[in-house]
Amino acid sequence: MTASFHGPGRGSANAEERWLKAAFSLAECRHRNREHPCAILVEGRRDREALERLGFSGPIEVLNRGWRVDDVLVYLVDTYGRRSSTDGGATLVLLMDWDRTGGRLQSTCRRNLESLDVRFDEDLRRTLMKCLKPETTVVEGLSGLAEVLRPLIDGYDRFEDGAG
Repeated sequence: MTASFHGPGRGSANAEERWLKAAFSLAECRHRNREHPCAILVEGRRDREALERLGFSGPIEVLNRGWRVDDVLVYLVDTYGRRSSTDGGATLVLLMDWDRTGGRLQSTCRRNLESLDVRFDEDLRRTLMKCLKPETTVVEGLSGLAEVLRPLIDGYDRFEDGAG
């Protein structure tokens, strides 16, 4: 384990394994976000900024924009469709915080998108909730973890591209 995994809340025996799983999941999502493009739906502006610090450059949509949740979701369906045109997969990744409020928003979005027959992905949130809950319970908290996570995520990209 490298020293970068240590610090407040990061000293557990399985920290390196948790961080590597989180980084791999973030790398997969970042690749899909760039290449397909699969939009990521987050709660607010600081969440989007946290993902950008981790190298996300595809579409990142914000739920809290002064619109009703239903209106935002209809806009996203109109913009990105129900299925990816490249592979028939998800057009949206739902990434609400993994606190109580985020859980409620995630459930609301899930129900509404299912009723609209939209393919969406919740895997990243599940992985981050499981792997990073000791360090953060909010997406914007990834900003403070970017120094450790970004090189790990970038390493998976190099491997995917055949350079690693």
